[in-house]
Amino acid sequence: MNKILVSALEPSANLHLKQVLNECKVKNEKCNIVGVFDKSLGEPVIDGNEFNVMGFLDVLPKIKLAKKAINELAELSKKCDKVLLIDAPSFNLRLAKKIKEVNPGVEIIYYILPKVWAWKKGRIKDVNRYVDKKAYIFPFEREIWTDGIYVGNPLLDEIKTFRDDKLYGNIAFLPGSRKSEIKNLMPVFRELIKHLPGNKILAVPEIYKDKLSEIYGDLSGFEIVYDAHEALLKSDFAYICSGTATLEAAIIGTPFVLMYKAREIEYIIAKMFVKLNYVGLANIIFEREGLGEFHKEYLQDFDIEKLINDFKNSSLKEFQKKSDKLKEILKHGSAKNVFKLLKL
Repeated sequence: MNKILVSALEPSANLHLKQVLNECKVKNEKCNIVGVFDKSLGEPVIDGNEFNVMGFLDVLPKIKLAKKAINELAELSKKCDKVLLIDAPSFNLRLAKKIKEVNPGVEIIYYILPKVWAWKKGRIKDVNRYVDKKAYIFPFEREIWTDGIYVGNPLLDEIKTFRDDKLYGNIAFLPGSRKSEIKNLMPVFRELIKHLPGNKILAVPEIYKDKLSEIYGDLSGFEIVYDAHEALLKSDFAYICSGTATLEAAIIGTPFVLMYKAREIEYIIAKMFVKLNYVGLANIIFEREGLGEFHKEYLQDFDIEKLINDFKNSSLKEFQKKSDKLKEILKHGSAKNVFKLLKL
């Protein structure tokens, strides 16, 4: 395998990169990667965790670091055969531009392209200008990236087990992985569990294992688990913070509602620029396919009574039919096809 410059800033990008690296092992290829990614995947020039931020205001302190990293990575591209950019368009499009300035001959592959169907359509021009191969992960994106490649969806690589038809008496709560998300949703979750039956499972990232009370506050009434997939597989319903976890639950087949609360100024800014009927990926995919709503969404304001009724009125059987349809639309995982793009 050739030498690849990788830019994987976010935790989700590193999960997807891990699947591609696993594909290298399956094919008995040595993946020689350099750049920015999680230390668990190799020896990065820059640890991706340094960029792990959320929200418009959180990004500001990282601007100086980002500029330095872009210059360093662009120079490093001169020693590489290919470039793999994963998601994070605010950083990666600037990096792609800089690479093409200093090393115009190197091939740039962009995996998980900017969500221009949600906002910032101006990025289409930049992608077309600086990216050689466009690897998209939602079938409806073919309308935008007409010369791109649908590689499949990475969650179909990462999720191997799906919800069975048993009832377990558990309800899962996934408040997100960012501290701001957790802070906003935990009071609502604490109120909800007062009115819900059965065992309440709180899925927590392992990195917070030693500071639970500091980050989550009062956890009485919750059973703590560190494997979100396992929690979803053994739960009859889930309340989930907006993000990739909602698409994971949709694929696994566990009924859920999406919940999200941002800082008011960030929500107002987002509403100005994002013109979508839904924020949940499963809902967006279903709407694009003309299949209606996949699951309920609650943004900013939460009516406890409605949230309780969503649990009471949920149907595992009906939800799993939707889940099967979603998997049919997404078709297959993406790691194998991304691996093929990386080969010389």
